[in-house]
Amino acid sequence: MTIDYAAIEARRADIRDRYLLAHRPSSSARGLHHFALLSSDVERTVRFYQELLEFPLTEIFENRDYKGSSHFFFDIGNGNLLAFFDFPGLDLGPYREVLGGLHHIAVSVDPATWERLRGKLETAGVPHQVESGASVYFRDPDGARLELLADPLGEMYGSRVL
Repeated sequence: MTIDYAAIEARRADIRDRYLLAHRPSSSARGLHHFALLSSDVERTVRFYQELLEFPLTEIFENRDYKGSSHFFFDIGNGNLLAFFDFPGLDLGPYREVLGGLHHIAVSVDPATWERLRGKLETAGVPHQVESGASVYFRDPDGARLELLADPLGEMYGSRVL
């Protein structure tokens, strides 16, 4: 299969020219309230996110939509939350990444924290991959792909994206 990279870039430029406004209006949204993932083991998930990644657990209560299910939240900074559900008794099988599904969640941390957390991942034996000296990719205990990014919010590899 031959990929026409020039055509892809031309299409990207066309979309940029038509939709990227010189004066961007304010968003109708106030921000990301939470991003929800699945957990097969609540305590293991809490240990991973709170102890290893240093994202404090902020609340845990019963999921209103499924009796016995927990809904719990971690502070990922800037008023944003990462949430989880477990579904005891419901066999959901292992997480599978599929086209159209979740690719990864990127969380911004300052460079010193990035170095510390990368070291903690290594010490804990969590397989990870460093890219461009600013991103570290790894999976949580249930297979969700995460990225810790040493770039500030609104920037990506030196370019403003917000």
